[in-house]
Amino acid sequence: MKIARAEAIVADLTPLAVRHDAIQAFVKQETVFVNLETEDGLLGTGYAYTVGTGGRAILALLEHDLLDRVIGEDAREIERIWQSLFFATHATAVGAITSLALAAIDIALWDLRGKAAGLPLWLLAGGARPSVPLYDTEGGWLNLSPDQLVSGATEAVERGMAGVKIKIGKADPHEDLERARAVREAIGPSVDLMLDANQSFDLAGARRRARLLEEVDPFWIEEPLPADDLTGHRRLARSTPIPIAVGESIYSPGGFAEYVATGAASILQADAARVGGITPWLKIAHLAEAANLTIAPHFLMELHVSLACAVPNAIYVEHIPQLHPICRSDLVIREGRAIAPSKSGVGIDWDQDAIRELSGADHRAVAPARGRRATAGSAPSV
Repeated sequence: MKIARAEAIVADLTPLAVRHDAIQAFVKQETVFVNLETEDGLLGTGYAYTVGTGGRAILALLEHDLLDRVIGEDAREIERIWQSLFFATHATAVGAITSLALAAIDIALWDLRGKAAGLPLWLLAGGARPSVPLYDTEGGWLNLSPDQLVSGATEAVERGMAGVKIKIGKADPHEDLERARAVREAIGPSVDLMLDANQSFDLAGARRRARLLEEVDPFWIEEPLPADDLTGHRRLARSTPIPIAVGESIYSPGGFAEYVATGAASILQADAARVGGITPWLKIAHLAEAANLTIAPHFLMELHVSLACAVPNAIYVEHIPQLHPICRSDLVIREGRAIAPSKSGVGIDWDQDAIRELSGADHRAVAPARGRRATAGSAPSV
């Protein structure tokens, strides 16, 4: 299982729908892929992403500091490799760019491990259950009208989904309430309704919105404050009965540990790409389990279905279709539940040709022999 070749690629994906939240528009998904090939020809693929900016910075970090460090390593020693790469980039950790670069490598290593063992990721990482409930976000963006929100929510419920999420953060708090009320009336009391503020409030504003929005019985309010405002989240959690969900903007297990220790959140939304890969994601999931908390991973449904099925305390996977243009098959959904892939490895059926078509020559980096710096634009090695 020695790694013989390593390659990184950035491919830009256009969103399948117009998506706006309270702080940004989803312009494009810069998807960073890492391909690792072993001496016996086994190929593992990992990936991470950004929402429109920073993809080339991740590629540069992989090119100059990380890819050549995995050449010659035993791909089975995932924990040791992760720690080695983390400390090799310690001057830029903990942070988004470093975590995303580490994630692409780590996910590729888990893909190799699963393929070598002949096991799908959900079994390899724990095997708690073969499927997990879905909640829909794709029909809940802030740019959509109330009628569009209602249409998207009812369609998701008709497909069997047990929850729907809508974005909040309108200038007028009562407009947020009216939009949420329209959706609640459409879906009824038994469907979970999630609200996502995308870090757009201060503490006073979050308290006011929470008080107003209690009437629609939210399943959670997500990222009401900036992610680094731990004290604010703790104060908000103590002042509202609405559960607080955080995690998409936290980049390490330590950040989650602080939220758990202070009671600042009750639902953790760790994103495997943003925390540095599957290796730290599992630690966060088990941290939550030990504290009797739940986990509902952010985005990346094609990967997170397997991780959510691996652990006992995952309650939902988020439905946002995005990878269809670069996959040969889609996530399997039955009666509103996402089914864990049964194929060995991570279980995503990548279309490598489509990925390369979406990347230019200057969007690739290849690691040569260990100890030599990779060169962007070099011919692909895998």
